Amino acid sequence: MKVDTMRWIDYYVGVPLCALGSIWNKFHLIAAKRSKKPNENILFIELSEMGSAILVDPAMRKLQKEINANIHFAIFKKNKPSLDLLKTVPEENIFTIRENSMAAFVTDTLKFFFWTRKRKLDTVIDLELFSRFTALLTGFSGARNKIGFHAYFNEGLYRGSFLTHKVAYNPHIHIAKNFIALVNALLAKKKEIPYSKTLITDQEIELAEVKFPEEGKMAVRNIVSSCFKGFNPAIHKIILINPNASELLIQRRWPPQYYVELIKKILDACASAVILITGDPREREEAEEIKNQIPSERLINFAGKVTFAELPLLYSISEFMVTNDSGPGHFSAVTGMQSFVIFGPETPALYGSLGKSTPIYAGLACSPCVSAANHRKTACKDNVCLQIIRPEHVFEIIKPNLERINAQG
Repeated sequence: MKVDTMRWIDYYVGVPLCALGSIWNKFHLIAAKRSKKPNENILFIELSEMGSAILVDPAMRKLQKEINANIHFAIFKKNKPSLDLLKTVPEENIFTIRENSMAAFVTDTLKFFFWTRKRKLDTVIDLELFSRFTALLTGFSGARNKIGFHAYFNEGLYRGSFLTHKVAYNPHIHIAKNFIALVNALLAKKKEIPYSKTLITDQEIELAEVKFPEEGKMAVRNIVSSCFKGFNPAIHKIILINPNASELLIQRRWPPQYYVELIKKILDACASAVILITGDPREREEAEEIKNQIPSERLINFAGKVTFAELPLLYSISEFMVTNDSGPGHFSAVTGMQSFVIFGPETPALYGSLGKSTPIYAGLACSPCVSAANHRKTACKDNVCLQIIRPEHVFEIIKPNLERINAQG
């Protein structure tokens, strides 16, 4: 389904269902007896953003450390591979919902409510900021503890009244810290209004770095060699360019022509650079349009050449990546590779990568223009916030990395 179709359903179907569900939930809470048994089976819900599956990992690991929780996760099927990168959630504990058709969407939603009861979930943590659909999944999950973000007196979308632990979303701290706040609400010794009155340090949102076997790296190098016959790992240094962004917010895309200009500058400045244009198989045509404007054998259309599971291996053998604000900026955070992420409609203060990353952000008066209060839907049709970030500016930022590569000979 298209993003706007899902927004339409979320509003016109979600609002009345949330209202009716809230009434049912209020009477149910009055009738139900509160259990004090320990939390063992905990479900996180984050459907639409692949990067969030990485950003929530420190929160999930905290629960595993503090109470030895059995972590579960619900996510859209197309985004499920993002959970496989760190493997914090066991495969059998992941529930996927298909959103490619209305019939599949409804079927999987109904299955979800049977699945949650079969799993005997104690707690559901809703990571979404604006989805009424996840509010309904949480409200009717059957779990005794329902934790999520609540607007209180702030602006925000109506999502019903299902939560037992209402956490104040803080738009001034990184989203990963907000996710930790949800976990802290569950761990709190007493009831708070609002949750969570805790200090969350930068150390708490550090990601675990994944180590990769040499044979895996060699397999990816062989794929690169099959695309560039003259590739020599002892001489050539791999640089990644990711020009695409999620369809959820196409305003995050830096102009393709800017990527063309940046790639030309990199190739001229670094004779040992081999540039791979990355993306999934559906983005191969866009990558080819960029490649066709640059006559160099050291520029490869690499979109669709590796599987999602092989992406971290590719990052581990690469020098650095320039990318739009999208999933790869977060996926690369589990490796030691440097990334340069170009921001516009969103701010790196809230959604920056947790890895070795440098945000590139103009900070115009209109930026960021998407938030939890507007369903991440902007009226902007002219993303000047990205157009103003010129290729020569980005080149100056990445230039020290190129000088380092050149110094290595």
